[in-house]
Amino acid sequence: MNSPDIARVKQFLLSLQDNICQQLAQADGQAQFAEDEWLREGGGGGRSRVLRNGAVFEQAGVNFSHVHGTTMPASATAHRPELAGRSFEAMGVSLVIHPESPYVPTSHANVRFFIAEKPGEAPVWWFGGGFDLTPYYGFTEDAEHWHQTAFDLCQPFGDDVYPRYKKWCDDYFHLRHRNEQRGIGGLFFDDLNTPDFDHCFAFMQAVGKGYLDAYLPIVARRKTLAWGERERQFQLYRRGRYVEFNLVWDRGTLFGLQTGGRTESILMSMPPLVRWEYDYQPEAGSPEAALYNDFLPVKDWLKN
Repeated sequence: MNSPDIARVKQFLLSLQDNICQQLAQADGQAQFAEDEWLREGGGGGRSRVLRNGAVFEQAGVNFSHVHGTTMPASATAHRPELAGRSFEAMGVSLVIHPESPYVPTSHANVRFFIAEKPGEAPVWWFGGGFDLTPYYGFTEDAEHWHQTAFDLCQPFGDDVYPRYKKWCDDYFHLRHRNEQRGIGGLFFDDLNTPDFDHCFAFMQAVGKGYLDAYLPIVARRKTLAWGERERQFQLYRRGRYVEFNLVWDRGTLFGLQTGGRTESILMSMPPLVRWEYDYQPEAGSPEAALYNDFLPVKDWLKN
């Protein structure tokens, strides 16, 4: 079946949210997700789930949303003029995990589906999503595992898929005002609508399911490492980059706010604690300097 099936996509996304929350809570071992259902004034709604003050995760948010409206926001039609005058539906699962330990990376993932319709014309639809990793203290083993998992899930869809979406991720999660990467990247794709609906939907599902395969082994390896105030202060400083990116550059944040989405759910990606420091420079040869020198610069992490 090659025509868009909105019901199938929504069923998968709800199931994905359930599975991710279940496995993250199990990995934490202490806290559970609290659910908050909400309605959007312009149409649609969602369910936000947040885990706070766990044994492993300081804050973890996993959000499902399904919104619709009669007109597209200006931010969308400026880049896609063919969407003007169309009604739209947008649905997705988006998550950001902020662990307490500075040795466990922050991670982000989302998968989404968009369709815009107009009477008498074919619908315009596409999938998007991806996942990326933001370590504070880098480990080569973790970076290689993260990217190898991304590579493996892309392979059934073509040899060119991983390198293309890896580069897109590196380009997207770049803090242009600092000329610095947010983390070590992963996958990012958008506007995916070829060759047909079933192929694109299968790839979106592979990315959504692959996120935990990429992240949970890293959590298991790093969550018991001892850390102190120095590591915590560096983590809080680096979390500031996360805030800067989401508020200055992230298209999803802008789209959500412009379409009247629920602000609390849109901004659940923010870390619970963060700090800024004027003109911070890591000590040469330190583990903090290694993040800047050895992990943030774009590179090929694949072992094969």
